[in-house]
Amino acid sequence: MYRTCLFCHGDLGSNEAIEAFPVGRRLAFDAAKGRLWVVCRRCERWNLTPMEERWEAIEACERAFSNTTLRVSTDNVGLARLREGLELVRIGAPQRPEMAAWRYGDQFGRRRRRFVLLGAGGVAAAGLFAFGGPAAALMGAGGVVPLMNGFNAARAMWRRRVVIDTRLADGSQLKVRRAEAADAQLRSHAAAGWALRLELKVKPSIWRGDWSSKDRVEEVRLVGDDALRLAGQVLPRVNAAGAGRGTVQDSVALLEEARDPQLLLREIARGAMRESGSGRFSAKRSPGAIAGLPAAQRLALEMAVNEDVERRALEGELQLLEAAWRDAEEVAKIADDMFLPEGIAARLERLRRGE
Repeated sequence: MYRTCLFCHGDLGSNEAIEAFPVGRRLAFDAAKGRLWVVCRRCERWNLTPMEERWEAIEACERAFSNTTLRVSTDNVGLARLREGLELVRIGAPQRPEMAAWRYGDQFGRRRRRFVLLGAGGVAAAGLFAFGGPAAALMGAGGVVPLMNGFNAARAMWRRRVVIDTRLADGSQLKVRRAEAADAQLRSHAAAGWALRLELKVKPSIWRGDWSSKDRVEEVRLVGDDALRLAGQVLPRVNAAGAGRGTVQDSVALLEEARDPQLLLREIARGAMRESGSGRFSAKRSPGAIAGLPAAQRLALEMAVNEDVERRALEGELQLLEAAWRDAEEVAKIADDMFLPEGIAARLERLRRGE
C-alpha cells in the first residue's frame, strides 16, 4: 500500500478510521465513479489510489461520512471531519468548474500563503542585513563582505539543488535542478502536439574526454508519457507562489473552454512559441519559459496535466501512475534510510522475518 505522495514525496500520514485503507489524513472519494484520492496535507495534491485498493475503502468512507454530524455540504461536494481526526471529502455529481475549484483551491491558496510568509521573512532578513551590515563595518570587522558572500553562496546552492529525480521510459535517469525546472519551456510538437524542453547544465569531466573549464548546456526534449510525468513535477515549482481565488477561477474557465486537457496543452504550447519570438517574455526567463506565461495559463497547465494523468490511469493505462508511485517510494525510502544508524535496517529486516 502506498504511503508516499507521488508529487512532493512527503509522507501521506495515517488514519485509524478506515480499516480497509489506513493511509492519509484527508480522503476524497466519488462512490458513483469508484474513485478514491489521498490528499497530501503537505502539498495539497490529490493522489489517485490503485484500483484494487479502493472499493472497500470507498464503502467505508461513505458509511463514515453518513454517520458523522460534523460536516459541511453543497449540492455536490461535502466535507466531514471524523472524531479520529480524518477528513473526508465526498464528491457527488459536481460540474467541472465546481470540482476543479474544490480540488485546486486548497493547493494554490496554501501555496500563496506560504509564499507570502516566506516573502515576509525575506524582507525581515534584508532589513536585518541592512542594519547589521553597516554596524559590522563600523566596528572594523569588515563583516559586510563575508556576510554577502555567505548569502550568495547559500542562494547558489539552493538553485543548484536537484529537485526532480525520475526515470524515463527508456530506463535512463533524469535529474533536474531547481533553476533548470524554473526555466522549463513548453514547445509545439508536430507528432505529439506538445513537448517539454529543458536546458540542463552538465559539468565537464575528464573521464568523458571533456577538458573544458566551463559547464556545457544539454538540451532535453520530452514528449508523451515522459513529458506528462515531468510536467507534473515541474509545474508545481513554477507555480510555487500559488494564486488567489480570482486567478484560480480564470484558470478553471480556460480548462473548461478547452474541454480536453491535451488540447489546452497544445494551444498554450503554440501560443508560447509565438510569444517567445515576439520578445514579450520577461528578460529574467528563457524565451518561451512556462514561468513567463500569465498566471492563469500556468495554473491551467498544472490542472490539465493532473487531469490527463488521472484519465490515463482510469482508462487502464496504469503504467504511468505506477511508475510515479514507484519513484516516490524510492525517494522516500532513501530519505528515511539516510539518517538510520548502521545495522538498524538489517535488524529491522530480521525482526520482520521473525528471527
